[in-house]
Parts: sequence; C-alpha cells; structure tokens
Amino acid sequence: MSVPSDCLYSREHEWVRVDGDIATIGITEHAQQQLGEVVFVEGPEVGQVFDCDDEVGTIESVKAVAEVYTPVAGEVTETNDGVIDNPEAINEAPYEAWLLKIRMSNPSDLDALMSPEAYEEFCNVG
Repeated sequence: MSVPSDCLYSREHEWVRVDGDIATIGITEHAQQQLGEVVFVEGPEVGQVFDCDDEVGTIESVKAVAEVYTPVAGEVTETNDGVIDNPEAINEAPYEAWLLKIRMSNPSDLDALMSPEAYEEFCNVG
C-alpha cells in the first residue's frame, strides 16, 4: 500500500494535501482497495460550506457505497469533474484523483489528522 509523504490522513481514510489555505481531499489507496471497482462519485457543489467531519459526498463501487467526509472545515472552491465523469480514475491513481478542494476556515483542523507514518500504522493495526 502506498502512503504519500505529502499528505495528512483521516481515520475515515481521506487524504488531505495542503497548499496555503486550500485543502485538496481524496480517498486513500486503502479505502479504494476496500471499495473495489469504483463506478460512481457524487460530490458537493462549489460554494457549499462544511464543518469538519461533515459528509461531502459518496462513492459507489460494485461492492458498496461509502460516504466521503471532509477532514477540515471550510468552503468548497472546486470539485474534480474528471473523477465524476471517470470514477475509475480513483482505482487507477487514488492520490491523483482528488475529489474536492476546500478553502479552510480553521487550519487547526489539520492538527487532528495523522502523519503518513501514523496512518500506515493505523491501517496495519486496524
């Protein structure tokens, strides 16, 4: 399992890549492996505002439907139409197939996320 070092990770298996006050969010390789072949992605609308840990979308696979949660609070600035149109991109490259970008309203939300090393341990134990 690949765990990129430039991301932070949630217990719900979302990854966050931070650039200034923008958090790019997607699901991890671990989550993608658990889901199997992804067939549908539904995300939020640009401009929607969420609190930390709010549900922001769903991912459907041939095996299950999973909710996607935002690990940070803020306003959605962009969604990845490419993934909505081509959901299997998540299977091919989960760390490139991001779902949404949020302008963080509370950057301290990041403090609750795991480092790559802690996430890898979390997945191996959990």
